[in-house]
Amino acid sequence: MKTIGVFTSGGDSPGMNACIRAVVRTAAHQGISVFGIYRGFQGMIENEILPLETKAVGNIIQYGGTILKTARSKDFLTVEGRKRAFENLTNLNIEGLICIGGDGTYTGAEVFLNEYGMPSIGVPGTIDNDLYGTDFTIGFDTAANTALDAIDRIRDTADSHNRVFFIEVMGKDSGFLSLYAGIAGGAEGILVPEILDDINDLEKHFMSDERRKKHFSIVIVAEGETEGNAFQIAERFKQKFPEFDIRVSVLGHIQRGGKPSVNDRILASALGNAAVDYLLKGERNKCVGMVNQKVVLTSFSDAISKKKTIDDGLWKLSQILSK
Repeated sequence: MKTIGVFTSGGDSPGMNACIRAVVRTAAHQGISVFGIYRGFQGMIENEILPLETKAVGNIIQYGGTILKTARSKDFLTVEGRKRAFENLTNLNIEGLICIGGDGTYTGAEVFLNEYGMPSIGVPGTIDNDLYGTDFTIGFDTAANTALDAIDRIRDTADSHNRVFFIEVMGKDSGFLSLYAGIAGGAEGILVPEILDDINDLEKHFMSDERRKKHFSIVIVAEGETEGNAFQIAERFKQKFPEFDIRVSVLGHIQRGGKPSVNDRILASALGNAAVDYLLKGERNKCVGMVNQKVVLTSFSDAISKKKTIDDGLWKLSQILSK
């Protein structure tokens, strides 16, 4: 293998640039040429593919987002779109791919291998931390710290005004961000989609004598909470507890941006390096991850189909510390 491609796909996450940098420099160290594919699968179809040399990835490790851009691609869902993508890659003699993203990215890469034999190694890049096969995904640590910073600031005004704040944190199908930011931010309640009846437990707590002695509260709500978003849940609590001064704050996309943390830069660098090494060794249809501080390989099918669950010990800890 003499030439490979690298691209980012799906939602951006802090640390993707550090991963791109590691891919390019690891490949160069082994005498391999790298092409950067812009805007993910869509750019692959539209032939937005350019050479990436080592100097092109200098001074990018500290930036959030992705220099290769990212996009959703409906065209790649079609046979015609994938055919065009493959033709564009083969015209440039690209023999393998490093794909940085989430389960949608892995799904596309797996289909590509099955139809055209294009080998890929995936790298987990998502702030949600919901991919099986790795303890943490690239971008999660930065996003959790960004959310925590906002929670700390909101806590100041909640304390000043004796208010109850419902703070919505990103996580469409996952509560990892909410759980980590909630524990670190001293939240009195955390609502996540993985835990059923968590809202009923919170209501019981708000009715307790212990709660009524407190002057203010912070409640973290995951974006994908089954009972509704932060506004809907806050309205429910206003009806049941009219004596509380309730406010809502939605953190939104601020959690996706910003300088990647030390942990994310190191994780992204290690996984980018490992992805190239495994691709050159002949591995395919797999993704790299970090488990117990060691790089591991997981098949795309397992990473896509298996559910990464919230740690029971952390959830119990959050319940103990929040009361």
